[in-house]
Amino acid sequence: MSKKKLTKNRKKFLSKIYKKNFSLEESLSIIKQIGFAKFDESVDISIRLCKNNKIGNNNIKGIVDLPHGTGKKNCILAIVTEDKKNESKKVGATYVGLDYIDKINSGWWDNKINSVISMPSIMNKLNMISKILGRKGLMPNNKYNTISSDPEISIKNIISGRVFFKSDKYGIIHSSIGRKSFSNNFLLENIMVFVKEFIKKNYNYHIKNIYLSTTMSYSILLDQKVFLNERK
Repeated sequence: MSKKKLTKNRKKFLSKIYKKNFSLEESLSIIKQIGFAKFDESVDISIRLCKNNKIGNNNIKGIVDLPHGTGKKNCILAIVTEDKKNESKKVGATYVGLDYIDKINSGWWDNKINSVISMPSIMNKLNMISKILGRKGLMPNNKYNTISSDPEISIKNIISGRVFFKSDKYGIIHSSIGRKSFSNNFLLENIMVFVKEFIKKNYNYHIKNIYLSTTMSYSILLDQKVFLNERK
Protein backbone atom coordinates (compact mmCIF):
# COMPACT_ATOMS: atom_id res chain seq x y z
CA MET A 1 0.00 0.00 0.00
CA SER A 2 1.37 3.40 -0.93
CA LYS A 3 2.25 5.65 2.02
CA LYS A 4 0.91 8.65 0.12
CA LYS A 5 -2.59 7.23 0.47
CA LEU A 6 -2.41 7.00 4.25
CA THR A 7 -4.03 9.93 6.04
CA LYS A 8 -3.03 10.89 9.58
CA ASN A 9 -6.22 9.37 10.93
CA ARG A 10 -5.60 6.11 9.08
CA LYS A 11 -2.00 5.94 10.33
CA LYS A 12 -3.24 6.49 13.87
CA PHE A 13 -5.87 3.81 13.44
CA LEU A 14 -3.41 1.30 12.00
CA SER A 15 -0.98 1.86 14.87
CA LYS A 16 -3.69 0.74 17.28
CA ILE A 17 -4.37 -2.54 15.50
CA TYR A 18 -0.79 -3.51 14.66
CA LYS A 19 0.10 -6.94 16.15
CA LYS A 20 -3.13 -7.08 18.16
CA ASN A 21 -5.67 -9.82 17.78
CA PHE A 22 -9.39 -9.24 17.45
CA SER A 23 -12.62 -11.19 17.51
CA LEU A 24 -14.23 -12.10 14.20
CA GLU A 25 -16.83 -9.36 14.60
CA GLU A 26 -14.20 -6.73 15.39
CA SER A 27 -11.96 -7.88 12.54
CA LEU A 28 -14.73 -7.64 9.97
CA SER A 29 -15.61 -4.15 11.15
CA ILE A 30 -11.97 -3.05 11.03
CA ILE A 31 -11.16 -4.33 7.54
CA LYS A 32 -14.20 -2.51 6.20
CA GLN A 33 -13.01 0.70 7.86
CA ILE A 34 -9.44 0.61 6.60
CA GLY A 35 -10.28 -0.36 3.01
CA PHE A 36 -10.12 2.55 0.57
CA ALA A 37 -10.58 0.93 -2.86
CA LYS A 38 -13.50 2.09 -4.98
CA PHE A 39 -14.28 -1.44 -6.18
CA ASP A 40 -15.89 -4.28 -4.23
CA GLU A 41 -12.79 -5.82 -2.68
CA SER A 42 -12.36 -9.51 -1.99
CA VAL A 43 -12.24 -10.48 1.70
CA ASP A 44 -9.45 -13.01 2.19
CA ILE A 45 -8.34 -15.38 4.92
CA SER A 46 -4.75 -16.52 5.52
CA ILE A 47 -3.94 -19.45 7.81
CA ARG A 48 -0.30 -19.74 8.88
CA LEU A 49 0.72 -23.21 10.02
CA CYS A 50 3.32 -24.01 12.67
CA LYS A 51 4.81 -26.59 10.33
CA ASN A 52 6.80 -25.22 7.39
CA ASN A 53 5.66 -27.20 4.35
CA LYS A 54 8.65 -26.98 2.06
CA ILE A 55 8.35 -30.57 0.88
CA GLY A 56 5.86 -30.89 -1.96
CA ASN A 57 4.34 -34.11 -0.62
CA ASN A 58 3.40 -32.32 2.60
CA ASN A 59 1.42 -29.57 0.87
CA ILE A 60 -2.13 -29.36 2.13
CA LYS A 61 -4.90 -29.33 -0.45
CA GLY A 62 -8.64 -29.32 -0.02
CA ILE A 63 -12.06 -27.95 -0.82
CA VAL A 64 -14.65 -26.05 1.19
CA ASP A 65 -18.23 -25.26 0.25
CA LEU A 66 -18.92 -21.74 1.52
CA PRO A 67 -22.58 -21.18 2.46
CA HIS A 68 -22.65 -17.74 0.85
CA GLY A 69 -20.09 -18.19 -1.93
CA THR A 70 -17.23 -15.79 -2.63
CA GLY A 71 -19.07 -13.27 -4.81
CA LYS A 72 -16.48 -13.96 -7.48
CA LYS A 73 -17.59 -14.50 -11.06
CA ASN A 74 -16.54 -17.95 -12.18
CA CYS A 75 -15.08 -18.75 -15.58
CA ILE A 76 -15.19 -22.52 -15.97
CA LEU A 77 -13.68 -24.64 -18.73
CA ALA A 78 -15.41 -28.02 -19.00
CA ILE A 79 -13.43 -30.51 -21.09
CA VAL A 80 -16.16 -33.11 -21.41
CA THR A 81 -17.59 -35.66 -23.83
CA GLU A 82 -20.17 -34.71 -26.44
CA ASP A 83 -23.09 -36.09 -24.42
CA LYS A 84 -22.20 -33.82 -21.47
CA LYS A 85 -21.69 -30.59 -23.42
CA ASN A 86 -25.22 -29.18 -23.33
CA GLU A 87 -25.79 -29.88 -19.64
CA SER A 88 -22.38 -28.44 -18.69
CA LYS A 89 -23.12 -25.28 -20.63
CA LYS A 90 -26.61 -25.08 -19.17
CA VAL A 91 -25.44 -25.17 -15.54
CA GLY A 92 -22.84 -22.45 -16.06
CA ALA A 93 -19.62 -23.59 -17.78
CA THR A 94 -18.13 -20.80 -19.92
CA TYR A 95 -16.20 -23.00 -22.34
CA VAL A 96 -17.24 -26.56 -23.13
CA GLY A 97 -15.92 -29.38 -25.29
CA LEU A 98 -13.02 -31.66 -26.18
CA ASP A 99 -11.86 -29.26 -28.91
CA TYR A 100 -10.35 -27.04 -26.22
CA ILE A 101 -7.55 -29.59 -25.77
CA ASP A 102 -6.20 -28.76 -29.23
CA LYS A 103 -6.92 -25.05 -28.77
CA ILE A 104 -4.93 -24.91 -25.55
CA ASN A 105 -2.13 -26.96 -27.06
CA SER A 106 -2.00 -24.40 -29.90
CA GLY A 107 -1.66 -21.47 -27.53
CA TRP A 108 -5.23 -20.44 -26.75
CA TRP A 109 -6.11 -19.39 -23.22
CA ASP A 110 -8.50 -17.06 -21.41
CA ASN A 111 -6.89 -15.67 -18.25
CA LYS A 112 -10.31 -15.38 -16.63
CA ILE A 113 -10.57 -19.17 -16.36
CA ASN A 114 -10.37 -20.14 -12.69
CA SER A 115 -11.59 -23.78 -12.85
CA VAL A 116 -11.14 -26.67 -15.26
CA ILE A 117 -13.50 -29.65 -15.07
CA SER A 118 -13.04 -32.98 -16.86
CA MET A 119 -14.12 -36.65 -16.78
CA PRO A 120 -12.31 -39.91 -15.90
CA SER A 121 -12.89 -41.37 -19.37
CA ILE A 122 -10.96 -38.61 -21.13
CA MET A 123 -8.16 -37.81 -18.69
CA ASN A 124 -5.65 -39.59 -20.94
CA LYS A 125 -6.47 -37.06 -23.66
CA LEU A 126 -5.41 -34.23 -21.34
CA ASN A 127 -1.83 -35.51 -21.24
CA MET A 128 -0.80 -33.19 -24.07
CA ILE A 129 -1.86 -30.11 -22.05
CA SER A 130 -1.16 -31.39 -18.53
CA LYS A 131 1.98 -29.24 -18.16
CA ILE A 132 0.12 -26.13 -19.32
CA LEU A 133 -2.77 -26.67 -16.90
CA GLY A 134 -0.36 -27.75 -14.16
CA ARG A 135 1.60 -24.48 -14.36
CA LYS A 136 -1.67 -22.60 -13.97
CA GLY A 137 -2.69 -24.77 -11.03
CA LEU A 138 -5.79 -25.87 -12.94
CA MET A 139 -5.13 -29.50 -13.84
CA PRO A 140 -8.30 -31.49 -12.99
CA ASN A 141 -7.78 -33.39 -9.76
CA ASN A 142 -9.78 -36.04 -7.90
CA LYS A 143 -9.00 -34.41 -4.57
CA TYR A 144 -10.64 -31.19 -5.76
CA ASN A 145 -13.58 -33.09 -7.29
CA THR A 146 -12.81 -31.53 -10.66
CA ILE A 147 -12.75 -34.97 -12.29
CA SER A 148 -16.25 -36.43 -12.39
CA SER A 149 -18.49 -38.65 -14.47
CA ASP A 150 -21.16 -36.04 -13.70
CA PRO A 151 -19.30 -32.80 -14.51
CA GLU A 152 -22.48 -30.75 -14.23
CA ILE A 153 -22.54 -31.47 -10.48
CA SER A 154 -18.94 -30.24 -10.09
CA ILE A 155 -19.80 -27.09 -12.06
CA LYS A 156 -22.83 -26.42 -9.85
CA ASN A 157 -20.71 -26.85 -6.71
CA ILE A 158 -18.13 -24.33 -7.90
CA ILE A 159 -20.77 -21.77 -8.86
CA SER A 160 -22.62 -22.20 -5.56
CA GLY A 161 -19.54 -21.42 -3.47
CA ARG A 162 -16.90 -24.15 -3.55
CA VAL A 163 -13.34 -22.92 -3.02
CA PHE A 164 -10.06 -24.80 -3.42
CA PHE A 165 -7.12 -24.22 -1.10
CA LYS A 166 -3.49 -25.24 -1.10
CA SER A 167 -0.62 -24.38 1.23
CA ASP A 168 2.26 -22.44 -0.28
CA LYS A 169 5.94 -23.25 0.28
CA TYR A 170 5.87 -21.31 3.56
CA GLY A 171 2.98 -23.34 4.97
CA ILE A 172 0.32 -20.67 4.49
CA ILE A 173 -3.21 -21.22 3.21
CA HIS A 174 -4.80 -18.34 1.28
CA SER A 175 -8.42 -18.15 0.18
CA SER A 176 -11.15 -15.68 -0.66
CA ILE A 177 -14.14 -15.98 1.67
CA GLY A 178 -16.41 -13.26 0.27
CA ARG A 179 -16.61 -9.62 -0.81
CA LYS A 180 -16.50 -6.40 1.16
CA SER A 181 -20.13 -5.74 0.22
CA PHE A 182 -21.24 -8.95 1.99
CA SER A 183 -23.01 -8.52 5.31
CA ASN A 184 -20.88 -9.23 8.37
CA ASN A 185 -23.11 -12.21 9.16
CA PHE A 186 -22.47 -13.75 5.72
CA LEU A 187 -18.71 -13.23 6.05
CA LEU A 188 -18.67 -14.59 9.60
CA GLU A 189 -20.51 -17.75 8.55
CA ASN A 190 -18.17 -18.27 5.58
CA ILE A 191 -15.12 -17.86 7.81
CA MET A 192 -16.40 -20.27 10.44
CA VAL A 193 -17.20 -22.93 7.84
CA PHE A 194 -13.82 -22.51 6.12
CA VAL A 195 -11.76 -22.81 9.32
CA LYS A 196 -13.84 -25.66 10.77
CA GLU A 197 -13.58 -27.65 7.54
CA PHE A 198 -9.84 -26.99 7.36
CA ILE A 199 -9.34 -28.18 10.94
CA LYS A 200 -11.52 -31.25 10.42
CA LYS A 201 -9.65 -32.38 7.32
CA ASN A 202 -6.12 -31.45 8.48
CA TYR A 203 -6.20 -32.20 12.20
CA ASN A 204 -2.52 -33.19 12.29
CA TYR A 205 -1.41 -29.67 11.43
CA HIS A 206 -1.44 -26.88 14.02
CA ILE A 207 -2.61 -23.39 13.19
CA LYS A 208 -0.22 -20.66 14.29
CA ASN A 209 -2.09 -17.54 13.16
CA ILE A 210 -5.20 -16.59 11.22
CA TYR A 211 -5.45 -13.27 9.40
CA LEU A 212 -8.21 -11.43 7.58
CA SER A 213 -7.71 -8.78 4.93
CA THR A 214 -9.29 -7.23 1.86
CA THR A 215 -7.64 -6.89 -1.55
CA MET A 216 -6.09 -3.52 -0.65
CA SER A 217 -6.03 -3.53 3.15
CA TYR A 218 -3.58 -4.53 5.85
CA SER A 219 -4.06 -7.92 7.54
CA ILE A 220 -5.93 -8.20 10.83
CA LEU A 221 -4.85 -10.88 13.31
CA LEU A 222 -7.76 -12.98 14.55
CA ASP A 223 -8.26 -14.15 18.12
CA GLN A 224 -8.38 -17.94 17.74
CA LYS A 225 -10.40 -18.64 20.89
CA VAL A 226 -13.55 -18.99 18.80
CA PHE A 227 -11.95 -21.95 17.00
CA LEU A 228 -10.40 -23.71 20.00
CA ASN A 229 -13.23 -26.17 20.53
CA GLU A 230 -12.96 -27.22 16.90
CA ARG A 231 -9.28 -28.05 17.31
CA LYS A 232 -9.61 -30.51 20.18
